[in-house]
Amino acid sequence: MLYIIILVVLLIITIYRRKRKRVLTQVILTDAQKKLLANEVDFYDQLSDADKVYFEDKVEQFLDDVNIEGVGLQVSDLDRLMVASSAVIPIFGFKDWRYRNVTNVLLYPDTFDKDYQYEAADGRNIMGMVGSGYMNGQMILSRSALVKGFSKSSGKENTAIHEFVHLLDKADGATDGVPEDFLPYTYVKPWVHMMHQEIHKIEMGHSDIDPYATTNEAEFFAVVAEYFFEKPDQFKIKHPELYDTLSRIFAQDPAKG
Repeated sequence: MLYIIILVVLLIITIYRRKRKRVLTQVILTDAQKKLLANEVDFYDQLSDADKVYFEDKVEQFLDDVNIEGVGLQVSDLDRLMVASSAVIPIFGFKDWRYRNVTNVLLYPDTFDKDYQYEAADGRNIMGMVGSGYMNGQMILSRSALVKGFSKSSGKENTAIHEFVHLLDKADGATDGVPEDFLPYTYVKPWVHMMHQEIHKIEMGHSDIDPYATTNEAEFFAVVAEYFFEKPDQFKIKHPELYDTLSRIFAQDPAKG
């Protein structure tokens, strides 16, 4: 009897694993898509061959989990890959971590207003947003901002990475600039103190961090994360303490050397 029970348990585990494997591999990147990644996503292009395979696997997993659809536009392969890369870059250092707080990404042609309208003449100044209330689980991104974030002239800005960092921040239940799921408790108070110190420097004009970071702690975290991933060498030189803390939070050290 015990032998039969063990066989049944093993059979259930095998079926579950096979089913899970099928779910995780519904999206398989083609050679053409990998070439797009190499051409358009510097973060991916600079990885070792082994890490590229890992990045590709996480992109495939994200595209399995999250639906990307266009509003007023046709979504291209490159659009999907840029959205997925924006999601993967902040979590690249986290083994087996997946976004549980987003199911859909809506891609708009350009900026939109607070009512999610992109055709109005006035008030169209939003490039990305994580939905709340009846829009919970949704993310809206401007395609023009998405493309700009991966262009060579993007500077320290990447709107899509910014929005996915908000989702990481929100994973502990509060979008407050303190990602408690990824920051040991002993580092929380020093991180909050560091945020307020840098916000004061920005307000006084003594920092090169985008002034939008002074909006609140959540925006500060997302803005400095953009800088951390887009210009890591520069960020490490100009903001070594912030760099070290973000390295701990994201389990990554993207600066060269």
